[in-house]
Amino acid sequence: MKSKSIPYLDQLLELGKLYKVEELKFYAKSKKKLTTSQIELILLKNKIRLPEQSYNKKKIAEIKFKEQVVTNILITLFLITFVISLISVRPFIKTVTTEIKFTYVAKEYKSNFKNEDYKKISKTELPNNKNNEDGNYIGIDTQITLNLFENLKYDLKSIRLGQSVKPVYLSKLPKDLKKIKSTNKRKDTFIKIVMPLILSENEKILEDRNKLFRILGKQSNTMGEKVWLKRRFKDYDIKGEDIAELKLRMDIVPTSIAIAQAAKESGWGTSRFALEGNAMYGQWTWSGEGIEPSKKDKKKEHKILKFPKLQSSVAAYMKNLNTHRGYSEFRDKRSKIREKKQEVNGLDLVDYLYNYAQTGSEYVKTLKIIIQQNNLNDFDTSILMNSSRSRSLTL
Repeated sequence: MKSKSIPYLDQLLELGKLYKVEELKFYAKSKKKLTTSQIELILLKNKIRLPEQSYNKKKIAEIKFKEQVVTNILITLFLITFVISLISVRPFIKTVTTEIKFTYVAKEYKSNFKNEDYKKISKTELPNNKNNEDGNYIGIDTQITLNLFENLKYDLKSIRLGQSVKPVYLSKLPKDLKKIKSTNKRKDTFIKIVMPLILSENEKILEDRNKLFRILGKQSNTMGEKVWLKRRFKDYDIKGEDIAELKLRMDIVPTSIAIAQAAKESGWGTSRFALEGNAMYGQWTWSGEGIEPSKKDKKKEHKILKFPKLQSSVAAYMKNLNTHRGYSEFRDKRSKIREKKQEVNGLDLVDYLYNYAQTGSEYVKTLKIIIQQNNLNDFDTSILMNSSRSRSLTL
């Protein structure tokens, strides 16, 4: 005996009761009679599948198609938004990941350098190893530096492509740097050593410069701000509290110029003055502690100024360019570039450093050659990795 089929409308009502569709309950209480199509729409709106033997399959198919189209559009928009957001945050994620890796490796090196056994080893010298591609002897000081840069993935190619510079601050130059036979490798190593020191000093200057303009933009200043201003006038050797002159002097030295002059004055980190006294810029002194030049005019009593660490040498060099009367043209030109809202570029300013050496214009030509041959202008827009001093590596 065949079972009696349940009418389609009754099936719809049963589904409504089964899934407790509130809208159908409301209509039932109001005793409002609904058509089959209306009940179908209510069930579909509540995502309830209709019985297969629908008397209105065409209508239902249309509704399903429209709902599917809307759903697909929403999913597509979500995926597009997700991909765009992923692309936009990728550089940030990469930067954060790089900083975390750097912090980890830096901690390892700090820990190693505190180890007494490691200090004893560092006083000896290592034989040739697999890192010595040229097959030449490289002492431990240089080898530690090369290994350090390799472990930190600190390379100039990445920096030229926009990667931030690792905050690695060496206190002294490796004494055997000149034993690296490859000229390019030796130059690259020297640039990697001095660049973080230069960027760090420029960063301090820019922080002060930004603070200066914030103070000048206020109608009244606090006592602390007034004291800060007085100290800056003293730091930059300005008499009479001349604000205009402070604006001229409190500014950066382009990275390309600072590297080029360090290279020229220290023989790419191999001169006696640089190795014995951290004197990378060959600054003279008549009263301070210095190193006696082996060849000098007997009438001149100067010495080459010594520094406790490389960072001090960079700081003194920048103060010299920012305060000495011999570089007033350099500062004036830099100020005009600033007024035009342009980036401070090394090749735009190097012409005004003829007073740095007795050879004058020939010295400027040499600096230009160093900048151009080594593409040092690429580093004028470089920045330090966003790391605090506690997360940097000072050796």
